[in-house]
Amino acid sequence: MKPDESTRAVLVTGTSTGIGRHTALRLDQLGYQVFATVRKEQDAASISSQSSDRLIPLILDVTDPSSLDRAVEIVTQEISGRGLWGLVNNAAIAFVSPLEYAPLVEFRDLYEVNVFGLLAITQKFLPLIRLARGRIINISSTASNAVAPFHGPYSSSKLALNGLTDSLRFELKPLGVKVSLVIFGSVQTPIWSSAGEKSNRVAQGFPPEALALYGVNLRGVRDYFNRIGKNGITTEQSFKPILHALTAERPKIRYLVGWDTRYHHLLRILFYGRLGDWIIMRTVGIKEK
Repeated sequence: MKPDESTRAVLVTGTSTGIGRHTALRLDQLGYQVFATVRKEQDAASISSQSSDRLIPLILDVTDPSSLDRAVEIVTQEISGRGLWGLVNNAAIAFVSPLEYAPLVEFRDLYEVNVFGLLAITQKFLPLIRLARGRIINISSTASNAVAPFHGPYSSSKLALNGLTDSLRFELKPLGVKVSLVIFGSVQTPIWSSAGEKSNRVAQGFPPEALALYGVNLRGVRDYFNRIGKNGITTEQSFKPILHALTAERPKIRYLVGWDTRYHHLLRILFYGRLGDWIIMRTVGIKEK
């Protein structure tokens, strides 16, 4: 469905790379007025160089209230009373760590972006979304369905996101706002390398006994996710369910995107409990003593 160029405005978070960047650029090509959030000036310049004048980059830190207030002011001024048709909550960070040694400061920072920051930007823009009777699309991960060892920080944040999304959907339906959850499996994006770099920095603070206890299995899990990340769907394939959620008269409540997402969803239904645990541990290569 082609949007009315004069009325459809969409804000996409986390557009420096990957799913967010591709979504913002494709929506711009389709005629939407796009607000693309980034955290660095060079990323704003980069996405502007590949887009039309309709796309407006916003320097935004979802964990900073003053940054959010400035973004609301800019968007409100630009859309001139039309309301905001769509909010695509894509920004997220990730790292892997044994929960026993996960630095709480890093854990809190992850939640500030993936959970509290997402809720904060949703709260700020909901008046404009209600005005347009628009859409909210929250981007989640199959890590919320198949919680793997050492993915506790990221998986738990996405589980929290799933719960927030379900509650928002019920609360906003009577107000004419549609809410969808898009659960991605492996996607070929830079999040794999950025998460790996962050995981390496986190691991540098581990005491020696952490590697003795968890080192072999932690390396095995990281190798597994690096492998499947290279074979994931493309960012163009990831855009299709987001576009459907933005344009369909009756968007889906949940989109399960990618073979691994559907596999883990089915696995959770059929093999919940000890057998399910055994299958996951075998899949990611965990060795039991």
